[in-house]
Amino acid sequence: MNTVPSTPLIELMSTAATLRDQGKGTLVTYSRKVFIPLTELCRDVCHYCTYAKTPRRVGQVYLSPEQVLDIARAGKAAGCREALFTLGDKPELRYRAAREALAALGCETTLEYLGQMAALVLAETGLLPHLNPGVLTRADYESLRPVSASMGIMLESAAARLCEPGGPHYGSPDKHPEIRLASIRAAGEARVPLTTGILIGIGETRQERIDSLHAIRELHEQHGHIQEVIVQNFVPKPGTKMHASMAPAFDEMLWTVAMARHIFGPAMNIQAPPNLNPDRLPELIGAGINDWGGVSPVTPDHVNPESPWPELERLAEQTAAGEKRLAQRLTIYPKYVFDAEHWLDEKLIGPVFAHADSQGLARDDEWSAGASMMPPARARRYARHTDDALASIVRRAVDGVDLNEDQVVALFGARDADFDAVCAAADELRREVSGEPVTYVVNRNINYTNLCLYKCQFCAFSKGKISDDLRGAPYVLDREEISRRTEEAWARGATEVCLQGGIHPAFTGETYLDICHAAKEAAPDIHIHAFSPLEIMHGATTLGKTLEDYLGELARAGLASLPGTAAEILDDEIRAVICPDKVNTEEWLEVIGTAHRIGLPTTSTIMFGHMESTRHWARHLLILRQQQVKTGGITEFVPLPFVHMEAPLFHRGRARLGPTYRETLLMHAVARLALHPLITNIQTSWVKLGDAGATDCLIAGANDLGGTLMNESISRAAGASHGQELPPERMDRLIEALGRESAHRTTLYGQPTDERISTSYGTLPLVAVHNRPAREYLAAS
Repeated sequence: MNTVPSTPLIELMSTAATLRDQGKGTLVTYSRKVFIPLTELCRDVCHYCTYAKTPRRVGQVYLSPEQVLDIARAGKAAGCREALFTLGDKPELRYRAAREALAALGCETTLEYLGQMAALVLAETGLLPHLNPGVLTRADYESLRPVSASMGIMLESAAARLCEPGGPHYGSPDKHPEIRLASIRAAGEARVPLTTGILIGIGETRQERIDSLHAIRELHEQHGHIQEVIVQNFVPKPGTKMHASMAPAFDEMLWTVAMARHIFGPAMNIQAPPNLNPDRLPELIGAGINDWGGVSPVTPDHVNPESPWPELERLAEQTAAGEKRLAQRLTIYPKYVFDAEHWLDEKLIGPVFAHADSQGLARDDEWSAGASMMPPARARRYARHTDDALASIVRRAVDGVDLNEDQVVALFGARDADFDAVCAAADELRREVSGEPVTYVVNRNINYTNLCLYKCQFCAFSKGKISDDLRGAPYVLDREEISRRTEEAWARGATEVCLQGGIHPAFTGETYLDICHAAKEAAPDIHIHAFSPLEIMHGATTLGKTLEDYLGELARAGLASLPGTAAEILDDEIRAVICPDKVNTEEWLEVIGTAHRIGLPTTSTIMFGHMESTRHWARHLLILRQQQVKTGGITEFVPLPFVHMEAPLFHRGRARLGPTYRETLLMHAVARLALHPLITNIQTSWVKLGDAGATDCLIAGANDLGGTLMNESISRAAGASHGQELPPERMDRLIEALGRESAHRTTLYGQPTDERISTSYGTLPLVAVHNRPAREYLAAS
C-alpha cells in the first residue's frame, strides 16, 4: 500500500504541473467526438447512474443501423473525428427484451451488434470508433479490434468494499475490482489502446484512490496500453439511490488529479471532464491535467446529461486562461499513432493516418498539397501571449545560435499565437537576410525517363513492377528529344535546364554523361542542374569510379550543379520504410559533400507529411546545417510537401494526407530560423502549393519561388492539379500582389543578362513534347 502524502495542496499541484509540462509542454488536448448511445440497457445497477435503464423506460432497445449512421454523419459534418459508442454491459444476460431485439437484428450478443455498427460507421463516415462496452475478455477485445481504434473501461475504484451491501456497486457484478482489473489487463494482452480511470466521491477514501491509481499503473507497466487516465468527480443525480450524497469538494478533485500526475509521471495523459467542472478549468490545468477528454458539438453527455459540454470556443478560452493551447487529438494519442503497426489492426492504420497530423494529433484543416483548393483561413486566436520558452528559442535562432533537436521540435509544434509569432519572426529574418525581392529562375524540367529500378513507396512518377497501376505510360527520352527541349528552353529565355529521372535498368554512368552532352550541345551557355545523389551514386557504381572522379567527369561534360533531391527524410528509420533500397542518409551526404568539395553547388530538399513526425523534420534540418558547416555549397532549402493522391504508400494505408497547411507554413518558417545564417535561401513550391499557398509561404520566411519549369511531371503524376508552367508574367503578378519586387535569378542566385530576361517574356507556346514509349518495358510486361 502506498500511503497518502501530507504535502500541502498548493505545493502538490505546483510539482504536478511541472511534471506535466516536462512531458506535455504547452498543449492541452481534447477529442471532438460524436456520442452514439447504442443501448441504454445494462445488467448492472450502479447506485449513481442515470444512463442505465430498464426495458420499460426505453422506447427502443437498440439503435437501428440507420439511426447510428444519422448520428455519425451529423458528427462528421460538425468536424468530429471520433465516434464514441456508449452502452450498458451485456444487457442480454439480464433482459429478455435485449435478447429478442438482438435476434431481430440477426445477432446473438450486444458485442456482435456493436462490432457491426462500428464497422458500418468506419466504412460509411471514416470516423474512428471508440468503444465502451464494459467488461471484456481478451477474445472480446481481439474480435472488436479490427473495427475500433481504441476502447475504454473505467476502473472507478479498486476498493472491493464498495461492492458490499450499501455500497454504490452493490448488485453490479461487472463492477468488482478484480473483474475490471482483469479486463484492463486483457486489453493490454490484446494490444488495445485503452482509456481507464477512477471515479471519486462515491464513498472511497483518499488511500483507496491512491491504491486504484497504483493498480492501473502496475498494469500499464506490464503492457504499455493505458493511453489516458481519467479522474472523474461524482455528480449526484435525481432519481438515483445516491441522489442525496454530497459531491466531492473541488479541492478533492484537485488533490486527486495532482496525485495521479505524481503517480504516473510526465508521460501519461491525465484527463478531467470539463463539463463536470465548469469555470474551474484553469485550476485543473494547474493541478497537472493535459486533456479534457471527449467533447461533442452535436450530442450530449449521455452519462451526465445534466452537465452540458462547454462550447469549443469557451473551452479554448478557458484553456488559454490556464496558459495552455487547446489542440484537437484523435481517439488514440500520438504515441500509439506513431506505433500503429503494434497498436492498431491493419485495417485501422489507414483510417487513423487519414485523420492524423505530423504530431499524431488531429489534422486542423482539410487542405492537401497539390489539391486545387484555397488554403484555409487563419483561425481565431485565444492564446493571451506567446510561450516564453518558445520565444527564447526564436531569439536564439535569429541570433544564429545552433538549436538542438528538442528546440526545433518545439518550433514545429507552434500553434495559435505561437504559430503566428514563429511565422512573423521568420518573415522578419527573411527581410533582414534577403530583403524584399522575391527571386525565381526561368528554367525547364526535363524528366528523361519514368522507369525506375527502385521501389520508393512515395513515388507516383516512376514506373516499375510495383507501380504498374499508376498513371502515365513508361517512356525514355532519346538524345534528340533532350536536345530539342533544351534548345527550345533557351529560345524561351531559360538560363537553366533541370534534368532528373528514374533509374532505368539500362542506364549507366555513361548515360548521364551523354545527357549532359546532349543538353550542352543544344545550348552551350545554359546551366545544367541535374542528377539526384541517387543517380550520381548509380552512375559512379556502374562505371566502377569513385564519386569524386565521376562527378569531375560530369562537370567537364557540362554539369554545373546538383539538385539535392532523393533526400526525402534524412533519417534511416523512415527511409527503411519509404525507400528501403535507396541511398541511405550517410550515402546521400557523401554525394552532396563530395560535390561541394570539387566545386559543384547543390540545393537541399525535404519531402514531408507522409509517415514521419516533427522530430524527424528537426533531425533533417540539423543534418543539413551540419553539412553546410562542413562543406558549404548548399544554395537553398526547398520544402516539398508530400502529394498523397497517387502515392503507393498512401494507397497501402501507410501515409497521411500530406502535411496540414499550418505545418506547411511552419516548415518554411522553421527552416528560415533553424538554418540561419548558413543557408540563406528558402524556396517555396508553387507546383505543390498553388499560387495562394506559395504566396503565404513568402510571408512566412521564404524568399524564392523556384523555377518557371515549362514542363513539370513528377508532382502532376502524384496527383497535383496546379499548372505545368508559371511563366515570368504570372510570377511577376503574383509577387507584385504581395507588394514585393520580383527578380530574375540564375541557378546560383546571380543576375541573368538583360537579353535572357527580355527573351523570357511573351514567348510562344511550347511545342508538344514527345515521350518515346519504353518498348522494351512493354514487351517484358
